[in-house]
Amino acid sequence: MQVLCGLFDVPPSTYYEREEKKRHIDVERIRQRAVVTQLFNASNGSAGQRTLVTQLAVLGMVLGRYKVSGLMSEAKLISRQAGPHKYKAGGKAHSLVENKLQRQFNVQAPNQVWCGDITYVWTGKQWAYLAVIIDLYARRVIGWAVSRSPDSALTIKALNMAYSLRGKPTGVMFHSDQGCQYSSLAYQQQLWRKRFVQSMSRRGNCWDNAPMERVFRSYKSEWMPKEGYRNLDEAIKDIGYYLMSYYNEQRPHSYNGGLTPVQVEKRLNKLSGNS
Repeated sequence: MQVLCGLFDVPPSTYYEREEKKRHIDVERIRQRAVVTQLFNASNGSAGQRTLVTQLAVLGMVLGRYKVSGLMSEAKLISRQAGPHKYKAGGKAHSLVENKLQRQFNVQAPNQVWCGDITYVWTGKQWAYLAVIIDLYARRVIGWAVSRSPDSALTIKALNMAYSLRGKPTGVMFHSDQGCQYSSLAYQQQLWRKRFVQSMSRRGNCWDNAPMERVFRSYKSEWMPKEGYRNLDEAIKDIGYYLMSYYNEQRPHSYNGGLTPVQVEKRLNKLSGNS
């Protein structure tokens, strides 16, 4: 060994020091790697470095991105993230309902503006449809429903859930696209009875309802199985957990400065003196 060290101009003490480090078990790093793996698995494999750094900080573990990246590499964790996406420009407003929101997505309090939309998921042998409503204040999911039919009954079910969970507020602006589920007389009557103000995006313009597009994009790229669900029951159970538990309570949101929607609303309640 002395000869080899001499050939590579490496002091023997340096060699033995490195060998000693190899034999030393870094218990703290093992613990950190275990926590990173646990958070990653809880995200269904979607959490990247930034998300994990934020979640670790909440747990009192302040680690940098490069450290977390190293721990992910050691644990062979590779997150699935959404790629770049281009939205269509679109143009025409609804003939009866104005676009009152006008992309003013930053609101000052809960229950000022809600947004809704529909997407589809594969459930074994046929498509099912998912309607979701979020409160723009903290981007919190407040209502959702799944059905085999993409009709107004589906969107009304999601609306009634949100209305009940939020304490039956009045004066809320409800924004959506121009889909028949939202422009139907049945849906408009629900909004009138609840004393809501309706707003609609311009036709084909996804940017007019960008926060809802972001929710569905996150769900489909980060969480939804690539091959879809085996059946409707499995879909309902998994979607409910993602929206109401993981998305609302565990997933850091960039709009909220790394806080979850629930954390943002709790912080507001503390500042306003509410329990």
